[in-house]
Amino acid sequence: MKVLLVEDEERLASFIRKGISAEGYEVEVAFDGRTGLSLFRKDLYDIIILDVNLPQINGFEVCRLIRADNETVPVLMLTALDSLADKSDGFNAGADDYLAKPFEFQELLLRIRALTRRNRSKPKQILQLADLELNLDTKTVSRAGNRIDLTTREYALMEYLMLNKGKIISRVDISERVWSLNFDSSTNVIDVYISYLRKKIDKGYSPKLLHTIVGMGYVLRES
Repeated sequence: MKVLLVEDEERLASFIRKGISAEGYEVEVAFDGRTGLSLFRKDLYDIIILDVNLPQINGFEVCRLIRADNETVPVLMLTALDSLADKSDGFNAGADDYLAKPFEFQELLLRIRALTRRNRSKPKQILQLADLELNLDTKTVSRAGNRIDLTTREYALMEYLMLNKGKIISRVDISERVWSLNFDSSTNVIDVYISYLRKKIDKGYSPKLLHTIVGMGYVLRES
């Protein structure tokens, strides 16, 4: 189990990290919202524990940004802000649970277990081709276990190709499904994005998976 703890009080962060590490969790700590968000975007976590009063980006905004990228990872707000309005802001930002400081460590542990158990019970929707994986729940892509960072448009294109792996997809199909119905398919923007994807998912890996079929379109397949 991998935990991301975003807490600016270093003594409290150390206490929490030591306690949950003793329970077998792997813990990464960030002391400000920007660093926490950066860590989240570079790795996969089973739960995120998030303070609200953070330097650089506050916890509510971090939670909203996390939810924009990932709808399923459990987020537990851990904060001294304990009014109903604060809790409402936390849940509206996308938090799954809200624990006010000061707290009993055992209660924190129980909530972590409940949230991670609930998340594990959901069947993961993963598309796979060779060692390339796309997780429809977390909107993440990896190859040979290495996470591949994609822009929103690159991910949309990648998802469409993975949903149709083995099929030749025309530029018109891509323009309608990934861009819009009135997209000008005479431009080379699709070719540019295919090139971006090919560099990210194929460069340094074997076999090559993204192929151009001259005069027909593109296909995602092993050979």
